[in-house]
Amino acid sequence: MKSDKTTFKGGICKFIWITTISINMLLTSCVHTKYAINYPNTPKTNCVEYFHGVAVIDPYRWLEDLQSPQVKKWIEEQNKITFGYLEKIPCREAIKQRLTELWNYERYGTPSKKGDRYFFSHNNGLQNQNVIYTVDRLDGTPKVLIDPNLFSTDGKVALSGLAITDDGKLAAYGVATAGSDWQEWCVRDVDSGKDLSDKIEWVKFSSPAFTIDGKGFFYSRFDKPDDVAKLTQVNYYHKLYYHKIGTPQEEDVLIYHRPDQKEWNFYPETTRDGRYLVISSSQGTSPKKRIFYQDLKDPQAKVTPLLTDFDAAYDFIDNEGTVFWFRTDLNAPRGRIIAIDITKPQRENWLEIIPEAKETLSGVTIVGNRFIVNYLKDAHSQVKIFTLDGKFEYELELPGMGTVSGFTGKKEDTETFFMFTSFTTPGTIYRFDLTNRKISVFKKPDVKFNPDDYETKQVFYRSKDGTTVPMFITAKKGLKLNGKNPTLLYGYGGFNISITPSFSVANLVWMEMGGVYAVANIRGGGEYGEEWHQAGTKLKKQNVFDDFISAAEYLIQNCYTRPSRLSISGGSNGGLLVGAVLNQRPDLFGAALPAVGVMDMLRFHKFTIGWAWISDYGSPDNLEEFKALYPYSPYHNIKPGTKYPATLVTTADHDDRVVPAHSFKYTAALQAAQGGTAPILIRIETKAGHGAGKPTSVLIEESADKLAFLVSSLKFKPQIKTD
Repeated sequence: MKSDKTTFKGGICKFIWITTISINMLLTSCVHTKYAINYPNTPKTNCVEYFHGVAVIDPYRWLEDLQSPQVKKWIEEQNKITFGYLEKIPCREAIKQRLTELWNYERYGTPSKKGDRYFFSHNNGLQNQNVIYTVDRLDGTPKVLIDPNLFSTDGKVALSGLAITDDGKLAAYGVATAGSDWQEWCVRDVDSGKDLSDKIEWVKFSSPAFTIDGKGFFYSRFDKPDDVAKLTQVNYYHKLYYHKIGTPQEEDVLIYHRPDQKEWNFYPETTRDGRYLVISSSQGTSPKKRIFYQDLKDPQAKVTPLLTDFDAAYDFIDNEGTVFWFRTDLNAPRGRIIAIDITKPQRENWLEIIPEAKETLSGVTIVGNRFIVNYLKDAHSQVKIFTLDGKFEYELELPGMGTVSGFTGKKEDTETFFMFTSFTTPGTIYRFDLTNRKISVFKKPDVKFNPDDYETKQVFYRSKDGTTVPMFITAKKGLKLNGKNPTLLYGYGGFNISITPSFSVANLVWMEMGGVYAVANIRGGGEYGEEWHQAGTKLKKQNVFDDFISAAEYLIQNCYTRPSRLSISGGSNGGLLVGAVLNQRPDLFGAALPAVGVMDMLRFHKFTIGWAWISDYGSPDNLEEFKALYPYSPYHNIKPGTKYPATLVTTADHDDRVVPAHSFKYTAALQAAQGGTAPILIRIETKAGHGAGKPTSVLIEESADKLAFLVSSLKFKPQIKTD
C-alpha cells in the first residue's frame, strides 16, 4: 500500500470531420438518456459479527469468496449492466478518440548508466507497455533489451522491475501477470539479449540487489501460497535470500528472516563500493525502519543490527567506508541527513550533515560528490545541492511548479538525468552536468496540445479545525468563476504519500472539454512531513475527510463550481476517501469515482498485505481504534433511502493489494440503499490488478468510460477536439 502507486482510469457522437485543421466541437448533448437500471439481484445474508460487544451486520460477506460461481456470476451481471450503460453515452466514442490521439506521443524514462552503457525506457505512443533499451553513448543507436509487449498478446503481462549489474552486463527483470503483486524474476544477458536459466518466484515488495561482482543478488520473498487463495491469502514472514547466478532457486541461501516477527518485511541494498549489504526492515506501512547490515568481504560475517529502536524513518543514502549516510525524521519531522559510523554507532557519535529545513526533504542521492536533495515546498519540487560535509552550494532553477525525479548515478559521476513534470507539462528529461552546473533538455515529448492554453494556481484554504491546506487548481486560461464549471476534485490523504503535480492525458482531455481539475493536499500524506502524515492517521483519520470536504466547499464558495457539477475521485486509500465523504456529505457532489478502494474498515487486515495498513488506520481489534474506524467505514455507513450522487466504482479481478471484495460489498450496499435516480455502477476489469502495469489500451478504455460517465452525470456540454 505504501508504495502503493494507483493508475486512474454507447451511441456514437455525430460530428463533421475536417481533416486539415483542428477544431473545437460543442456537442449538443452528451447527457445519458434516462432509463431505469435493473441492478443484479444481490442476496443478503444474516451474517453478524461482534466487535467489542457491538453487533455489526455484514450481509454481503459472501462476495468475498472470489472463486465461488455465485460471485463470478455477479461480476458478469454487474459488468453487463455497467458497460451497457456506458456504451449508450453519446460522446463516449468521441472522448475515446481524443484520448487515443493525445496518448499517442513518444515517452522516455530517465536514463541511468551502468558500466559503459545507458539504460532507459521508451514508448512510441500507443504501445501497451514501455520497452527497455540500452545504448553505448547518448547519440548512439539504441538496442532493445526487454520488450514486455512480447510477454502476452493483450499487454496484461507487465515488466514490474529492473536491476542492472554494476558493469552493465546482466539485467534482472520482474514480470507481473494480470496486475498481481506477485512477481517472477528472470536474468538477461545484455550483450546477447538472451535469458539465462535463472527464475525466481513468489517475490513481493522486493527488488534484486546485485553484488558488485555481478555473480548474484539478494532479494526477499514469501513462502509459496496456496494456489487457490494466492490473491487473497494473508502475506506474512518475508524472508531475505541470496541467489547465485546460474543456480536453481532451491539452492538460494537464506540470509535473514525473523520467525518471531511475522510482520517484518526486508528490503536489501548493496553499497556502491560493494562492501556491505544494508537491510531495511519495515513493519506495516509506517515510514519507521529498522536497519541491519552485513560485511560482504567477510565470509563469516553475520547480519549485524544497527538501528533497531523503530523510532523513526532511516533511509540509507550511501556510504564512505564505515560511515553510512541516512535521511531520517528523528527529531526532524520534515527530514534531515545524518552520518553514522558503524564502528561507533552510539547516538552520541552521530553527526548531523544537513539539518531540517522549512521544506520537506523527500529524496536524496549522491552524484558528483555532492548531495542532490529534493525538497517539497508546498507540495511541489525544489532541488538543492550540498557538499558532502553539508555546505549549501546552490539551488537548481526548475521550469516551473512541478515534480522532479531521477538524479541517479555514482558518487564519482559528473552527469545525471532528471525528469520534470507538471499538470500541463508531460515528463521532460533533462541532463545535468555537475561540473559546469549546466542543465539541458535531453528528451522533450511532443503532445498535440498547447500548454500555454492552461494554467495552474495554488490556493490555500481552511479545513474544519482551522488547519491551512494547499490545493492545486488547473484549467483553461480565462476560466469564468460563475459556479457552473464541471470540476473533478482528486485526493489521497494517507501512508505518508505526497500528491505532487503530474501530467495525465485523461486529465488534459477533461480540461479540454471545459473541466476544472483540482488536487487537495490533505493530511495523511507526506507533503509537510511526518506531523502532517500522523495528523491523518488512526484516531485522527477524520481530519482527512474534513480536509477533502473543505476543499469541495472552497471550490463551491469561490464560484468554481456547484454541487451538481462537482465530482470527486481517488484510488486505493483515495477510494476509501471518496467512499467516506460520499456517506458524510452526499449533498455536496454530483458524481464520484472511487477506484480500488479500501471500503470495509473492519476486515481490511484479513487479506493479503492488508494487515500492514494497521499502522495508518489502526486495528478494529483495538477498542479505541474500532470506535474511530466504524463511524467512517464506507461499507458500514451507507444509509438506506439517501439520494447518493452518480457513482462509478472501479476495481479489478486480480487486485491482490486491495482485494476487489471491498468494492463488491460497497457497491452492493450502495445499490440497495440508493434513494435517488442517479446510477450506482461498478466496472470490474478482468486480468488486471491494483493499477501497476496496466496496458495503454486498457488505460484509454477506462479513461473514456470515466470521463463519459462524468459528462453524463454532471450534465454539461463538452468541447471535444479532434484532428
